[in-house]
Amino acid sequence: MEELLELKDRLLHGDIPSAIAIVEDLEEMGRKAIVRVIRSYGVVLLVHLIKQDIEDRTTKSGDVSIRNSILEIRSENQRSPGSFYLSSPELRQVLVDAYQRAINQASLEVAGGDYTVRELEQRLDRDKIIDRALDLITNDTL
Repeated sequence: MEELLELKDRLLHGDIPSAIAIVEDLEEMGRKAIVRVIRSYGVVLLVHLIKQDIEDRTTKSGDVSIRNSILEIRSENQRSPGSFYLSSPELRQVLVDAYQRAINQASLEVAGGDYTVRELEQRLDRDKIIDRALDLITNDTL
């Protein structure tokens, strides 16, 4: 809110370069918020993909969580029809950033918490899990 008041003041005083700088700051703040939300849903998505990979099975609740996470990520990333906040490489980087949080959480959930983070890391192909998540997000089907 403070930024909007400052923007208004700059515009009223004709200070266009400062107003543009404030608008750019607001855009960056909005983008960071979108990335945080996408990363959060990315963690949920990755946890379930990790569980599926290690346990070699799926559950209805896991499938629903996967679909819901994908839908939320797609929704957050949609700027306008056909336009997105994050490109596929940027989405992949967000998933890479989310992976450690996901594996930490998965260590509590996979096989009743029987695996440590290190054991999960040794059993998983990180890039395969991330690529699968990205494919699910960017593929038009569910």
